[in-house]
Amino acid sequence: MPKYLIMSFLMALGFSNKALSQFGFSHEIGAIVGPVAMMSDYGERYDLSTNAGNTGFGVGIIHYLNFAYRAECNCYAPETYFNDHFKLRSELSFNKTKLEHYGEWTEGNGVFAQQLKAMHGETSVTNIGMQLEYFPFSIREFSATPGKLAPFVSLGGQFSFYKPKAYSDLGSGELGEDPIITPVKYFDAFDQDGGTTWSVVGSIGTRYKLTILSDLMIDLRWQYYFSNWVDGLNPNPDVYKENKANEWLVWLNVGYIYYLD
Repeated sequence: MPKYLIMSFLMALGFSNKALSQFGFSHEIGAIVGPVAMMSDYGERYDLSTNAGNTGFGVGIIHYLNFAYRAECNCYAPETYFNDHFKLRSELSFNKTKLEHYGEWTEGNGVFAQQLKAMHGETSVTNIGMQLEYFPFSIREFSATPGKLAPFVSLGGQFSFYKPKAYSDLGSGELGEDPIITPVKYFDAFDQDGGTTWSVVGSIGTRYKLTILSDLMIDLRWQYYFSNWVDGLNPNPDVYKENKANEWLVWLNVGYIYYLD
């Protein structure tokens, strides 16, 4: 499934470069990378060791429609508030996070604690989607001023393909089936087949004008998935109140963006 997302994203970029430029838009491309913290059914909610331990990495390819500049005439577009303060961002990204159980329920030598400590997982997620970025200060002024900062906020949606994995250090049975190694809360709540879901994405960040045709970017993202199976676990929320939320993540990424002529 991820390879079809990649092909679709690249085809869309090719179409936008040829077709959308006729409407007076210009284009920017870039790459992002950074650490990811996944909040899931692994670990204890609001526990510092869980938040610090269940981390991974993310990488992505990004594309922007710049409404302030017209590529076909090498000139600025008509000055409107929208043109000078908004950009449309398309993105294809991948993140992978290792997952462990932390917190008070892993303490001691009881069966449940030993099962939790012996259980390890990870999830890989491929995302494709769009965000509308708002720049409170002038995009035109920023574009012409190397060394300037351009803070922004954004909101959008993504379609995601996820593939979780899990195993236990106890015995040789299958998690989700063998009661010797599976914590009781994960019986009838275990699925490692993967799937797809939608998510909402919001971020805050800033650009730094490196040269007239290139920017550096730092971006702090929050992404909430509309599924509770992204990590492969989904305990009954009526019984296990601590696992009632769907998976979500925080991603701090840095990026390099190049302006296409």
